[in-house]
Amino acid sequence: MRLLLNGRGGKVGSVLAPALQAAGHELVDDLAAADAMVDFTAPDAVLANAEAAVNAGVPCVVGTSGADLAGVGKTAAAAGVPVFYAPNFALGAVLMMRFAAEAAKHLPRAEIVEAHNEAKLDAPSGTAKATAEAMGREVAIHSIRLPGLVAHQEVLLAGDGQLLTIRHDAFSREAYVPGVLLALGRVRDLPPGLTVGLDALLD
Repeated sequence: MRLLLNGRGGKVGSVLAPALQAAGHELVDDLAAADAMVDFTAPDAVLANAEAAVNAGVPCVVGTSGADLAGVGKTAAAAGVPVFYAPNFALGAVLMMRFAAEAAKHLPRAEIVEAHNEAKLDAPSGTAKATAEAMGREVAIHSIRLPGLVAHQEVLLAGDGQLLTIRHDAFSREAYVPGVLLALGRVRDLPPGLTVGLDALLD
């Protein structure tokens, strides 16, 4: 597949670019030549990038968090273009969210602690917000931003006399590659408009 990778020089993009090429994809420099667009940029750039792709009829895989893609989703639905967004492309993180949602049905109290590199612009993270939403109730989220971290999240669920901890750690950005490849393999078969979360692709 010919791909336009926005954010190619960033922390995720610099890892993703060679991995996409190793998987047989070709990186191109403009939308006119692309079969799909992949975006790992910044919250203030992703909306314009996604809108440009939708207007060009190019399906999108978006990993940039911190922006509201609802408007892009409506435009994409009207244009017949699929847009896929995941707050986290690590398969282990998706499973963590699934397990937390199930555990929340049985344990009455929960809090989330998420930790990322200090360069991450949004807090709380998209993964933490998606986890809380999946748990179906108000959950306090504590955000940590420190150098040397990549992406770490812990969900603590408690009941009388017990504590359940569900944790996921991404020690390098290679953790996101399998999820991005999965999304690219499925994006053109998704319905027009916005699809959110790798969980939708794992069933």
